[in-house]
Amino acid sequence: MSYTAESISVLKGLEPVRHRPGMYTRTDHPLHIVQEAIDNAADEALGGYCKRIAVTLHGDGSVTVQDDGRGIPVEIHPVEKAPTVEVVFTQLHAGGKFNKSDGASAYRFSGGLHGVGVSVTNALSTRLEVEVTRDGGRHRIVFAGGKVIEPLARVGNAARRESGTRVRIWPDAQFFDSPRLPSAELERLLRSKAVLLPGLEISLSVEGGETKTWRFADGMRQYLAEQADGELACPIFTGENYAAAGDENFPAGSGAAWALCWSADGNLARESYVNLIPTPAGGTHETGLRQAAFDAVKSFAEHRALLPKGVKLAAEDVFSRLSFVLAARVLDPSFQGQIKERLNSRDAVALVARMLRDPLELWLNEHPDDAKKIAELAIKAAQARSRAGQKVEKRKQSGVAILPGKLSDCQSEDLSRNELFLVEGDSAGGSAKAGRDKETQAILPLRGKVLNTWEIEPGSLFANREVHDIAVALGLDPHPPDAPDTALDNLRYGKVVIMTDADVDGSHIRVLLCALFYRHFPKLVERGHLYFAQPPLYRLDVPAQGKKRPPRKLYALDGNERDAALDRLKMDGVKPESVDISRFKGLGEMNPEQLWETTMSPDTRRLMRVRLPRESEANPVMNMLMARNESAGRRAWMEENGALIGAEI
Repeated sequence: MSYTAESISVLKGLEPVRHRPGMYTRTDHPLHIVQEAIDNAADEALGGYCKRIAVTLHGDGSVTVQDDGRGIPVEIHPVEKAPTVEVVFTQLHAGGKFNKSDGASAYRFSGGLHGVGVSVTNALSTRLEVEVTRDGGRHRIVFAGGKVIEPLARVGNAARRESGTRVRIWPDAQFFDSPRLPSAELERLLRSKAVLLPGLEISLSVEGGETKTWRFADGMRQYLAEQADGELACPIFTGENYAAAGDENFPAGSGAAWALCWSADGNLARESYVNLIPTPAGGTHETGLRQAAFDAVKSFAEHRALLPKGVKLAAEDVFSRLSFVLAARVLDPSFQGQIKERLNSRDAVALVARMLRDPLELWLNEHPDDAKKIAELAIKAAQARSRAGQKVEKRKQSGVAILPGKLSDCQSEDLSRNELFLVEGDSAGGSAKAGRDKETQAILPLRGKVLNTWEIEPGSLFANREVHDIAVALGLDPHPPDAPDTALDNLRYGKVVIMTDADVDGSHIRVLLCALFYRHFPKLVERGHLYFAQPPLYRLDVPAQGKKRPPRKLYALDGNERDAALDRLKMDGVKPESVDISRFKGLGEMNPEQLWETTMSPDTRRLMRVRLPRESEANPVMNMLMARNESAGRRAWMEENGALIGAEI
């Protein structure tokens, strides 16, 4: 079979979406492609141009989304030389949402970041009809499979002030696991738009059935009051704060609106949004809210001398009984995936924290009685957390410890085959869980840096959640170096594999875990159960070489291996410039297949076993590296050996 220019396929227009729909939207059901049309209508409301949005579920499985906004422009696009409404529904990266520099743009803080929105809706529908009312006329265009089948035409007249857009969507069942829209999720989505846009009326109708309507005149406060469960410890605190023009840190108009309340009992209500888009998986804007709430409550408690001796508040203590609705406005937000379930924008942490902290701190000082109740809830949570750390140790010693919830255990009970991967970060943990062999491989994600346990007494070890989870997952109790071999009787895995990024932070986590195992679980290391995973730093995409050599993917642990691989390829007749070299920034960058192939598969991975040195050699070194009072020794050691380490890296 020949390999010529004709062998290269170029996907144009909406073909990439139909070819790989999972890259652009959820494929379990078609709600997300309908949501794109709803988001467009909501963005018109955000700009102040829309008062009503109506969604109708038809008996034939189609969905209509209608708004009374300005209507999508119908004139000829100056660049594409086609009706603008056609461009919007047929070009992946077209729309008013890219015009972020115009401070008056209605789409400056719209939910659409990627610019693929309704074009994806069109691509994954068997039929899509658009009717636009504006400038005294009604205009209609019809698509099928993403292509125009009825060109834009004026089909009637309308009152001069009448405007709006009606989109009817027939989702293509071949692209989805189920063609049915999840009604509860759809209702929650529509209700949230009404919550975030006070005065906007949103209705959901079933053809031939009932109609539900949402309108919240008091917005977030009214909604949170309806959702909050249990007796509130304080009134609901609402507010909004946005950066002014000329702000040195944030774009003008960015910021947040919120409704907060604390309760002593009952279920919590927590919802967050970015530019009207629901973020059920949270993200950096929620981190900012958490930080602001902690700083404000802690400051109030310290100034009023409310903290009992020995009690130290943590962010989780303040956050534990907090219900909230948070709506952030972020310019050019970065989401995790096209479906935008989690915000990743780093600036959003500082943005929300700064916008919320001062108003909340002012409110607390203006309502001292309510603020004291909030502080008391946080103090109780801190005391319970402290007691829980002590209780965990007793429960574990009595043999009734429960496996940690974030552990994805394996099915096998054969110790010689079972493996536990301690993975850096939830993102890499997710890939590892998806790519692993569920029969023999267990995954325990670790959040952030593990505690330095070198000087921690065994009795206080389990007060730290990460250390507790590791110990309970392993089935081990802390033990001294001279403990009998029976210390490993309850060990649940034959291999314990530390899997971290191939960077400085990853190396730091390795050292912290080695300190934990060497100090408190030495028998695990002595018996050869501890390993380091060795994820590759580079991937080399090698082009095909004739008929018998298809394209290949090679992986290299470091720069030396990369260069050696390039030399071998050059000897095989491959031009180095034709090889595409990419560098992995971390484990979370790898998809499950790559992580399995390079780092987890027993057939292709490379593990490094950790050996236990003589105690007389290891103790002084570990003490110099990990002890708190050895900073001078560490500095001297780094000055003496820094060049050597740099050369090895």
